[in-house]
Amino acid sequence: MASRSSSAPNPTFDWAGLASLRLRARAIADGVYAGEHASTRKGAGVEFGGHRPYAPGDDLRLLDRRATLRHDRPIVRELQTDTDRTLRLLVDASASMAYGGRRAPVTKFAYAAALAGALARVALASGDPVSLEVLGGEGARSLPASAGREAFERLVAALESVRPGGDLSGDLAALERGVAALGRSARRGSVLVFLSDLVDTHPETPARFCALASGGKSLVGLRVLDPDERLLPFEGPLRLQALEGDYEVETEAAAVRAAYRAALEETDAAWAKRLEGRGGALVKATTSDPPVGVVRELLRAVRRGAR
Repeated sequence: MASRSSSAPNPTFDWAGLASLRLRARAIADGVYAGEHASTRKGAGVEFGGHRPYAPGDDLRLLDRRATLRHDRPIVRELQTDTDRTLRLLVDASASMAYGGRRAPVTKFAYAAALAGALARVALASGDPVSLEVLGGEGARSLPASAGREAFERLVAALESVRPGGDLSGDLAALERGVAALGRSARRGSVLVFLSDLVDTHPETPARFCALASGGKSLVGLRVLDPDERLLPFEGPLRLQALEGDYEVETEAAAVRAAYRAALEETDAAWAKRLEGRGGALVKATTSDPPVGVVRELLRAVRRGAR
């Protein structure tokens, strides 16, 4: 079933005060840690893989007391499995993700990038490598799976360099490049998270992304919308112009509001059905939702798929 995060305002998260993506992602991840154990994995099935020095953000339950006393500094146990534990992030940076209405603190891309950074920080603290693929956008670059303290810095730097742009609604080649890169690198046990507004995407996007679930891989989708897009709260004459694709409509807001919301729900339901049919999940959010709550919901969806 598609899940929906809380839409109540979050007075404790300061989007304006935390200007950099690095600070935003760290603050969101810290908020997640404050509320619950934040590992992207759940259950047993792991084996001891050696020791290493403690790094900020590591799970304190992995501290080895004897090794810590022996070396006179915090030492943690590393765990390993016979399956790929990589978190693979696919972030939509097309033109529609640049939208940010007056009711939202940030654009859709800024919101999705902050959540992607927070997810990466949680995964890396759990010892799981993280990779990044970006659909569309200017200055976008891929990052192969990597772990360790520097991986988080590389990921947020890569996302900060992206300027949303481009029309993916008819660009099948761009979709195939991004999905193919994930398909080549993801192995059994990896978790793939797609962060997008799912607006004006190529018609093949649901099928191509969900096809990646084969071979024991887990899928999670985040549909992030601006409050204006979710509710269509405008009144009077209205001109709607697509940010991707050549569409423009002039109408009365009240006359189309119900049909518009119903169309969005149909899109959500179609994505949820495809993902759930492959053992995945869809999480829905708006850019006014508390980001910590959305990341917690994403982590729960990740854990369900990774079991």
